Amino acid sequence: MQPTMPLASTQTDHDISTLSAQDDADRGRDTPVPTKVFLIANPNSGQNSRAEEPLQAALDVFGPQARIYRWEPGREISETVERAVRDGADLIVAAGGDGTVMAVAQAMLGRDVPMGVLPLGTFNFFARGLRLSEDPTEAAQQILNGQSHAIRVGTVEGRVFLNNASLGIYPSILKARESIYRRWGRHRIVAYWSVVRTFLKFQKPMHIELHTDGETITQDTPLVFVARSAYQLDFFGLEGAQAIGDDAFAVLVAKAEGRSGLFKLAWRLVTRTMREGRDYDLIRAKDLTIHTRSKRSLLAFDGEKSRLPSPFSFRMHPDLLNIILPKSVTDTSSDTQAGPTQAGAA
Repeated sequence: MQPTMPLASTQTDHDISTLSAQDDADRGRDTPVPTKVFLIANPNSGQNSRAEEPLQAALDVFGPQARIYRWEPGREISETVERAVRDGADLIVAAGGDGTVMAVAQAMLGRDVPMGVLPLGTFNFFARGLRLSEDPTEAAQQILNGQSHAIRVGTVEGRVFLNNASLGIYPSILKARESIYRRWGRHRIVAYWSVVRTFLKFQKPMHIELHTDGETITQDTPLVFVARSAYQLDFFGLEGAQAIGDDAFAVLVAKAEGRSGLFKLAWRLVTRTMREGRDYDLIRAKDLTIHTRSKRSLLAFDGEKSRLPSPFSFRMHPDLLNIILPKSVTDTSSDTQAGPTQAGAA
């Protein structure tokens, strides 16, 4: 469902500007070069040299006062973040994939200390949306020279997510993929097989009631996809980026019947030929509640998953997240605000 592809040439300046909670120029902050850069990393990252190399490369860029904090298994990552802040961090950097970044972001909401992202995961959708390099040395330099910018993030049942949250077939694919990974290892062909296997087991779409802005929508669907990443939508050729720019959710409700319909949707997603109205309905909402017929349903958010009771409440978090953007991005945003730019400019 999430193939690795190069940065598409269709990416435009709005991919970054839509992350901001407002379009005002004063949302960006003059950020002094930090000296105490503290990285928050997965404890497993220190157990093999391959995982340790990118962290060490980043530390070399961040300077002699930089250090790594690894949260302890079974403990909340917020405790580790709090300890790093108490130790005098000028900048907290989430070092890992989208799941790690999401967890650190939850603990960083409303803080004056800014947060950077060192992309070390598989897909790194959030970091790529910020235009950060996936080379650890280059990304560290971008963070060090970057500028703090306040953004709005979404929540589902009080849990922060930065890219998307979903109900239906996709959480089931994630569950199947984990099971297959444990048996056969983390190979791309295995990930594709988890999609096929889940589709073949598909029985019937879920029945939902979606409440937003005083309106109730009742529908049978195999998937509800709630997006907060303009980059991810553009990556797959989906509509909804404007909703993200308006500090709202882009809610995509899939239209497919039976297994053949699912395979057709999956092919159109991979080939970027999905079309609003034919393949999905698009709803723009700043808050929404989704009721499912099942008492408990599997929810996926930024690659994580949890089985929770219905209904599911999606809200924009009242606190802002101060995130570091590369200088080239903030320069582009300033130029965009100063005057019109050509659509589609890289």
